[in-house]
Amino acid sequence: MPAVLKGVALEQTIRFCNAPDGARIAYALAGNGPPLVRVGNWFTHLEFDWQGSLMRHMLEGLAEHRQLIRYDVRGTGLSDRDVSDISFDHFVSDLGAVVDALGLERFPLLAVSQGGAVSIAYTIRNPRRVSHIILLGAFARGAAHRPNQGAAFIETHRAIIRQGWGSDDPSYRQLFSSQFLPEGTPEQLQWFSERQRRSATPEVAEKIYVATQTVDVRALLPQIKVPTLVLHCRGDRRVPIEMGHELAAMIPGARFVALDSINHLILEHEPAAEVFLNEVAEFLGDEKPKSWKRKAHVTEAKLQTIARKVEASSVYKILGMIAAVASVVSFIVWLLA
Repeated sequence: MPAVLKGVALEQTIRFCNAPDGARIAYALAGNGPPLVRVGNWFTHLEFDWQGSLMRHMLEGLAEHRQLIRYDVRGTGLSDRDVSDISFDHFVSDLGAVVDALGLERFPLLAVSQGGAVSIAYTIRNPRRVSHIILLGAFARGAAHRPNQGAAFIETHRAIIRQGWGSDDPSYRQLFSSQFLPEGTPEQLQWFSERQRRSATPEVAEKIYVATQTVDVRALLPQIKVPTLVLHCRGDRRVPIEMGHELAAMIPGARFVALDSINHLILEHEPAAEVFLNEVAEFLGDEKPKSWKRKAHVTEAKLQTIARKVEASSVYKILGMIAAVASVVSFIVWLLA
C-alpha cells in the first residue's frame, strides 16, 4: 500500500541510470521540495521498503517537506544484479551517478550504517555539491579496523551470510534480528527476512559486507567542511555507539544526538523515531514532520471517541447499574455467610 502524506497517497517514481562502468542503478523519488538524498547501504529494495510497514514511517517523515531520493546499490534491489565488480569505490560512483542523472547541483546527504563512509568519501571528492551530512547509526571504519573484531570476526559473519541469508530458520534469523531489530515483533522479523531474500543473493550480500567492513575513512573526517549531524541509538548492537562518537569527534563542528533505542532500525512506536525526524528537520531548516504520525493519531482518536460514546450510551449506563447492584448483593451475601 502507498504511504500517505497529508491525506493524499504519497507515490514514488522509479527511474534508472547508468554508473560510469555501465552498471544500471535504480533510484526512486517521493515527495516535493528541496532534495534529500539517502545514500544506499547494504541491502535495500525500493519497492519492498516503500510498501512495508517497517520503513514507511521514516520515509513518510523524510518526504513531507523534501523530495526524498533513494537508490539500490549495485547488485541489490531493482539495480543491476549481474555485476562482477562490487567495491567501496563503486558505491561512491553509484551515488554520483544518481545525483548526476537528476542534475542536482547542491544537496544534503542522509546516510545510514555503512552509507556513512560512502557519504564521507563522496563529500571529500565533491565538496561544493554537498550542503549537509546526516549520519544515523553510521561508522567511519568497518569491523576489520575495530578493536576485538578484525579478520576473524568478518570471516565468521561471512559464513553466517552464506548459510543463513534470508532464512526463516530461527537460529539464523536470530543472529541478524538480534542486531538489527532486537525489539522487533514476529511480523517485523518475518518482513526483515523477506527483505533479505528480495534485496540480494547470499553471494552478493557477502561481497557487499566485505567491501563495507574493510573500509576506513577516518583520515577524511577532519577534512569535512559542511554542517554535519550525527545521530546514534544508545544501545545499537549492530554499530556500537562509540562509532558515532568517533564520527562526531573527528568531523569539525559536528553535532551529536543520542537516541533512546537498542534497535539499528528505529521502529515506529519508539520515541526515538520522532526525535530523529525532528532533529533532521531542524538541522535542514524544515518544519517538523507530522504526517507520518497521522494514522497512529487517528487510530488513537477513534478509539477515544468510541470509548466516550460507549460511556455516554444508555446501554453502558444500564450495564454499570447492573454491575453496581451485583456488587452490593455480593457484599451482603458475604456478610450473612
